[in-house]
Amino acid sequence: MLLLAVDGTVLYLAVPSLTADLAPSSTQVLWIGDVYALALAGLLVTTGTLADRLGRKRVLLAGTAAFGAASALAAFAPNAEMLIAARLLLGVAGATIMPSTLSIIRTMFPDQRERTRAIAIWSAASAGGMALGPLVGGLLLEHFWWGSAFLINVPVVLVFLVAGAVLLPESRNPRPGRFDLLSAAMSMTAVVPLVYAVKHAIGAGVDLRSVLAAVVGVTAGVLFVRRQRRLETPLIDVELFANKAFSGAVLANFVAIFALMGVLFFFSQYLQLVRGLRPLAAGLVELPTTVASVLAVAVIGLLVARLGTGRAVAVGLLLAALGLVLVAVAENADHVLWLAAALLPLGLGIGVAMTLTTDAVVSAVPSERAGAASAISETAFELGGALGIALLGSTVTLVYRASLDLPADLPGPARAAVQDSLATAVNTTGSGVVAAAREAFTTAMQVTSVAAAAITVIAALIAWYTIPSGRKGGTTTTPTEE
Repeated sequence: MLLLAVDGTVLYLAVPSLTADLAPSSTQVLWIGDVYALALAGLLVTTGTLADRLGRKRVLLAGTAAFGAASALAAFAPNAEMLIAARLLLGVAGATIMPSTLSIIRTMFPDQRERTRAIAIWSAASAGGMALGPLVGGLLLEHFWWGSAFLINVPVVLVFLVAGAVLLPESRNPRPGRFDLLSAAMSMTAVVPLVYAVKHAIGAGVDLRSVLAAVVGVTAGVLFVRRQRRLETPLIDVELFANKAFSGAVLANFVAIFALMGVLFFFSQYLQLVRGLRPLAAGLVELPTTVASVLAVAVIGLLVARLGTGRAVAVGLLLAALGLVLVAVAENADHVLWLAAALLPLGLGIGVAMTLTTDAVVSAVPSERAGAASAISETAFELGGALGIALLGSTVTLVYRASLDLPADLPGPARAAVQDSLATAVNTTGSGVVAAAREAFTTAMQVTSVAAAAITVIAALIAWYTIPSGRKGGTTTTPTEE
């Protein structure tokens, strides 16, 4: 998880550098960030179930080795198309890693209190990776080309393959039943076209292609659910969603990540292209978000004991929403320290909410089905992130273009370059036009941050009313007990 978090955060800082080198269009920039999460979301259900069957340690080690190879391919990509392909392969490999890590924890710690503490440490490792990413990545980008942000994964993979082979226990479902290939194909057919439909509709408008993709995705989703209800050993036990705590945790997780990732993907570009910070300095400004997420481990026990799980998740999400509003206000502040301070409540709130919603999901099933349950949690996380980047990222682009105040005599090619993206404007136009573009981008970021805050408040209400908060001797009941 440390590896995956570092990889995601480093990419955000590397976008301006790779934009200058590879000259991708604004749509390609979105795909570079989005295709990784899209591949994860499409494959997590299948790989989580395979981990339960084949062995979580075996799948984790194989996936990590593939992740290292794909990282090397991304580092030396000669153009935007090759980088998108490499990011796709990284997503495929990453899909084998994420559910395996969480299901191993679920199996190792059957006791509820120990499991909550272990998942908090797991979440802190993920947040620590996001903290380490900007610092290591910023240092690399100060001295090397953007590909070093991917190449840094390779030595980490080599160390993990040795340590994991020695230290990790193997576990699997002793009675997995028959693996249904048709269900695996249907799960991908449900997820991928829906995300594509959203992206295409926002980028090119609602047309026949986006409508057909949406129809294919919805139809496949309905057929998938019907098939799971009939199978003796389904890919996903859809009856779990009848459990209020389980479905509420998944939905709150999805909505919160939708809001957070949609803003953070463009926040690094704001720091570098609007504020003019170097990559390392931008990483330092973003550090409070992830440091606060790590500190959430220290307060989770107190919050759950006082409030119960559902209310603790809601309070965390409301705190994150406050942070997003403060970010919108601080984006016009003279000093970046105000921005760094605004990120503290955002990171703390998300850290609390993500730990408790993840715990609620994996606690809802017996340990032999841990991979499948982990896959549901991670699918919500990745699908929420992918849609957040697509929808809120496209909102940034739309508001940016609507807010541009360009000179009437600006030549057509220069006008088109500025309207394409801020990165293109900075690299191809003069200072006067760049100033107007930066002002428009700031407005776009503020509007999007406030919209993300409103979405996060919705997630808090979902958590408050769906996830139980009953306390038994200082601890909350698990979804299974409910």
